[in-house]
Amino acid sequence: MQTTKGDFLKDTTGCVGGTVKGSLGIISKYLTLWILLAMAGGIILGVVYPQVATIFEAGKIEQVSFPIAIGLIWMMYPPLAGVKYEELYKMKQQGKALSASIVQNWIIGPVLMFALAWIFLSDLPDYRIGLILIGLARCIAMVLVWNQLAGGDNELCAVLVAVNSIFQIGLYSVLAYVFITVLSAWIGGAEAGAVVDISIWEVAKAVFVYLGITFIAGIITRSVLVKKRGKDWYDNIFMKKLGPTALIGLLFTIIVMFSLKGEIIVKLPMDVFRIAVPLLFYFIIMFSISFFMSHRLGFSYDQSTTLAFTAASNNFELAIAVAVA
Repeated sequence: MQTTKGDFLKDTTGCVGGTVKGSLGIISKYLTLWILLAMAGGIILGVVYPQVATIFEAGKIEQVSFPIAIGLIWMMYPPLAGVKYEELYKMKQQGKALSASIVQNWIIGPVLMFALAWIFLSDLPDYRIGLILIGLARCIAMVLVWNQLAGGDNELCAVLVAVNSIFQIGLYSVLAYVFITVLSAWIGGAEAGAVVDISIWEVAKAVFVYLGITFIAGIITRSVLVKKRGKDWYDNIFMKKLGPTALIGLLFTIIVMFSLKGEIIVKLPMDVFRIAVPLLFYFIIMFSISFFMSHRLGFSYDQSTTLAFTAASNNFELAIAVAVA
């Protein structure tokens, strides 16, 4: 069904971000400020207490520090517990949305990041390859939180995340070879190409750790509690208490991530700036293209928001694991 401009604009009113915003008051109201403070706090922690990086890196899950893994699972669990899995069968009617998402995520996104990496980091091969790896890793984690905060379609987001996970398992190693080994050598000569050795099994493990566990937990939580206490209690009482804790998990993850690289950020500010610029351009361009494309295809505000966020977000954890490996 085609969405008119009036309907689209009407859809944007009253969007409060579902269960994640919930009733966390001061955190959800000033989330941008809290994120900036978490970033600054993480950098200060890493500089003042550099040994904290050693402590955080002591234990790892799929090449990612244990505290970050815990934070990711923590912030993903509430959104996935809030998905109405019993209504996912309706997604069979969303073939156009799935098709649009696949084009945005697996054609436009990787090509755009590849171009930006070569435009901004042509003289820094290690950073350039890292940026390309990020562009190939489609988001399966934080997008669930951003989507709810922006009032997106939770059920559609869950389906798109699942689809991206499947595509990621099958395509990541292939696309890494094409973009980094073949195309990079074609543009910059043989020395510009690099061999990225990542197996399908390694990608599958990373996807299971960061998504599979929380998906299973979310499905079990909803099915058990809805059966025991009813859907009304689950959606209006339980999720209003659980949902906002995702923001605490998000802030915790940001603090840990920035504390691990606090010294590097302070010592190499220009390197950080040079990497941040193409990432910022990528998000702005990718989000704008995807949102406008989705709107033009007739999707509602919440669906367009979901499509735009899933297309503009990336799986940094998988990219880090591959880069380290």
